[in-house]
Amino acid sequence: MGSTAEKSSPAVASTRHILCMKWGSKYGPEYVNRLYAMVRRHLSGDFNFVCLTDDRSGIRSEVQCFPIPALDLPANIPERGWTKLATFSADLYGLRGTALFLDVDVVVTGPLDDFFTQPGDFLIIHDYKRPWRITGNSSVYRFELGAHPDVLDYFRNHFDEIRSRFRNEQAYLSDFLHQQGKLAYWPAPWCPSFKYHGIPSWPTNYWRAPFVPAGARIVIFHGECNPPDALAGRRNRRFRYIRPAQWVAEHWHE
Repeated sequence: MGSTAEKSSPAVASTRHILCMKWGSKYGPEYVNRLYAMVRRHLSGDFNFVCLTDDRSGIRSEVQCFPIPALDLPANIPERGWTKLATFSADLYGLRGTALFLDVDVVVTGPLDDFFTQPGDFLIIHDYKRPWRITGNSSVYRFELGAHPDVLDYFRNHFDEIRSRFRNEQAYLSDFLHQQGKLAYWPAPWCPSFKYHGIPSWPTNYWRAPFVPAGARIVIFHGECNPPDALAGRRNRRFRYIRPAQWVAEHWHE
């Protein structure tokens, strides 16, 4: 069974943690609730599910909710995912063990146990569009809690420099851990992109529905649509037609 800790409970020691974040109004509590349900269906044994959030209302009781640690960023700058770097706090609410971070808008389609046993200090998705670069996609990454506080310390002390060199948090994170020899990538089939790998090529996209790529365990939604958009056959770019991805309903539910 998964952790049944109440939202107000103190952090508990656990070997395996699923970690996610929800802030602002873009994603409602149903994203966290469905993510928990998908993990429960695909991860065997005990785990602790944690959401760092600015609004815990509506989130199911099995999920431990904690405030997002403050980064003290300048006001009125593009967010660019910098908030995720708070997961690298030296002490994240007393949690200890291995954390698998998942964006709340992913769809889990296959077994997750291997994400905790795959060798490597820090694992992340390799960039889809420009695989010759070291940059990772931080929709799914794994690390030991408290093991990389220098990621956050350096960010806080050199923010202006980092912002001038890196477009977003995943570019900075990948570069920083690559310089330390700690960067590794998930096997390519595990975390495919819906946008790049799950939509039939033109013109077959007009009569073929989107599909789950072979070997997929976590399908990543970025850029043009999220799971409910894909399910309804919506994209936010003109002339990029997709049919409804009915397979999403088989997985993205409580």
